[in-house]
Amino acid sequence: MTDSSSAPRKVAFLGLGTMGGPMAGHLAKAGHDVTVYNRTAAKAEAWVAAHGGGRAASPKEAAAGAEVVFLCVGGDDDVRAVAGEAMESLAPGGVIVDHSTVSASVSREMDALARGRALFFLDAPVSGGQAGAEKGILTVMVGGDADAFARTQALMACFGRSVVHMGPSGAGQLTKMVNQICIAGLVQALAEGLSFAQQAGLDGHKVVDVISKGAAQSWQMENRGHTMLDGKFDFGFAVDWMRKDLGIVLDEARRNGAKVPVTALVDQFYADVQAMGGNRLDTSSLMKRLTR
Repeated sequence: MTDSSSAPRKVAFLGLGTMGGPMAGHLAKAGHDVTVYNRTAAKAEAWVAAHGGGRAASPKEAAAGAEVVFLCVGGDDDVRAVAGEAMESLAPGGVIVDHSTVSASVSREMDALARGRALFFLDAPVSGGQAGAEKGILTVMVGGDADAFARTQALMACFGRSVVHMGPSGAGQLTKMVNQICIAGLVQALAEGLSFAQQAGLDGHKVVDVISKGAAQSWQMENRGHTMLDGKFDFGFAVDWMRKDLGIVLDEARRNGAKVPVTALVDQFYADVQAMGGNRLDTSSLMKRLTR
């Protein structure tokens, strides 16, 4: 199997949500033969109308004849169901690449199941949000078999600016957990800093412009600082999704003994935002707790 991104390959993409739809689109744009499946058939129909390729009625049908199957779904049980069904028709030697954010334990479970069928399963969660998926500049953190990674890296590079093999099965998901821990703390600190600036009578926008040129600089500050000050949160990575991710982090921390007190606290702050009706607001809506 070639690993050249310029050589067309037959692939399937299962799950065409906010992230999956654009990611699959980049594969099609690169010239690959993409068959898609989505639980809501209308989304798959719309994707094919926009990008070409084929539409399947089930994960099993989509995986038939594919070299690589990508999936981007909701949670552990979704991965079990969708990947498990895809394995029923994927030919020996085929690779399933899971871009969902789920537990490391389910990734290891699916890796073992795949190996029992002469298949490969890579856990490959992504970071970069909807904008990163649309622009094809995601960060992809991959766990699993090194040879399977080498065979699929160029495909993932169609939508990933950084595609890195992190180690054995589960290592991709564990790396994504680190990512979410760091984001949670950063967003809360940014919310507190901007709230402090407002209470102190400063021009918050000028504050962001100045301190973003120094040691306080972060992606969150540059991309969310001004919108937080303006009270705009109706976009981006939803609070509900972040709470799901932080739940995965806290479960893993209980297993491995890691101490994550700030993460646990910010998780409860997000619960406050949910109680305020902010379930679908961007994660930067932590600011709302401090300005109500």
